[in-house]
Amino acid sequence: MLAPVSAPDPGSSDALGLADLVRTRQITPLELVNDAIGRIEAVHPRLNAVVARMYERARDEARGKLPQGPFTGVPFVVKDLVQPVEGVRFTRGSRFFADDIATHDSTLIQRYRRAGLILVAKSNTPELGLTPFTEPTLHGPTRSPWSTEHSAGGSSGGSGALVGARAVPMAHGGDGGGSLRIPAACCGAFGLKPTRGRTPMGPDRHEGWMGLALDHAVTLSVRDSAALLDATMGYDPGAPYDAPPAARPFLAEVGAPPGKLRIALCKRPVLPGDPHADVLAAADDAAALLASLGHHVEEATLPVHPEEFATDFLKMTSVSTCFDIEEAERVTGRKASLETMEPTTLLLALLGRVVGGVRVQRARFNMQAMGRRMEQFFQRYDLVLSPTLGLPPARIGQLRPGPAEARLQEMLIAARMTPVLRIESLVETIASRTFRYIPYTPLANVTGLPSASLPLFWNAQGLPIGVMLTARFGDEATIFRVASQLEAARPWRDRRPPVCAG
Repeated sequence: MLAPVSAPDPGSSDALGLADLVRTRQITPLELVNDAIGRIEAVHPRLNAVVARMYERARDEARGKLPQGPFTGVPFVVKDLVQPVEGVRFTRGSRFFADDIATHDSTLIQRYRRAGLILVAKSNTPELGLTPFTEPTLHGPTRSPWSTEHSAGGSSGGSGALVGARAVPMAHGGDGGGSLRIPAACCGAFGLKPTRGRTPMGPDRHEGWMGLALDHAVTLSVRDSAALLDATMGYDPGAPYDAPPAARPFLAEVGAPPGKLRIALCKRPVLPGDPHADVLAAADDAAALLASLGHHVEEATLPVHPEEFATDFLKMTSVSTCFDIEEAERVTGRKASLETMEPTTLLLALLGRVVGGVRVQRARFNMQAMGRRMEQFFQRYDLVLSPTLGLPPARIGQLRPGPAEARLQEMLIAARMTPVLRIESLVETIASRTFRYIPYTPLANVTGLPSASLPLFWNAQGLPIGVMLTARFGDEATIFRVASQLEAARPWRDRRPPVCAG
């Protein structure tokens, strides 16, 4: 008598594994969609990760004829920022856009569909993606699956939480100052920010945050990130720049021998801050692991002046925020106010309004010069290893303004004539708190370099502590080779958090 064949367990597979189950007819796309819906609903009450459900549409797509791609039939979650999905609520984490419905799919969403992915939900994000924690007034805080007292990070916090909790094997996100790598670090997942221009921002945007931001995903496995990048990269017609072409598919780099590499261990932050002992221990641990795998690792200092970097980065993000809000007001015919936007967002926009064109151009010049200096740095090294964050995952509310500071923000915003120095002083106070949390990640955004956070270390409290690999411009291949080598040496996929689907 034949033994019964056990049904496949979607929770034990990454996205490519799920696609293979569909391809070999061991499971149907509809079964995968229903399973993902069940997983999302099982963890959402504790994590608050989902802001829009597309369940019935996803079921209808799963029953029909799907495009044949690398991820045919695989459920996928989209961050509720930058990338519109036709017919679906598009809030950007803000009360200002609470009732907006997207009228079309973005170029990236079209490429996701072409790859065979089935979009099942949209994930939570802070207002306009501005903070490294996901606690918008509109939707409330998203929590880490490793501890619901702690933040899932931001701005792709909802996506990071769902992947970390094993609700879906990968989810879309964006990264303008670390917003894929931060939630990956907080949720125990892999998060890659690709090279500037690698993935499309069209058709509505030409670039994100003056070139600082672009989109990709948080994933459980390294190979899923590589395969998804293969499926979505390529020139975006009309975009102001394009990434260098890859020598071969990035998926072919996963598991390929990296050779003996020169790796710079950089623990000095690029933004002002005093790194926590846990994040330094994680970096040292990763350095020892890389050395045991045959690489040459030595400590080095990045060619960055933290105080100047902080000033320039703040100028660029404040001006970009000011433009985004003014553009939204122009398109909608509505004015942003304290009733429709959060005080910190409006205060940052106020700073952007008074910065001045010459100061912005000086900041951009300095940032571009930094890219040149990093290119020289990579003449000596193949990779930079650093902590991802400056601190362990933050507690919910830890990085938000206190009551007195929040009242002062509102007073300044309400005042008709606000002294410029008062605005700058308060914004710098807010920024310094944020920069201490993310003193490493923005360098890759400013220079356009590819950078990834890996979950190799957990602290004594059981919280994941990410470490980051950054490569020269256009060289995601080296990151995928080394990241897959580390994934094999210290697997993380079977390490389950307390809040875990299935």
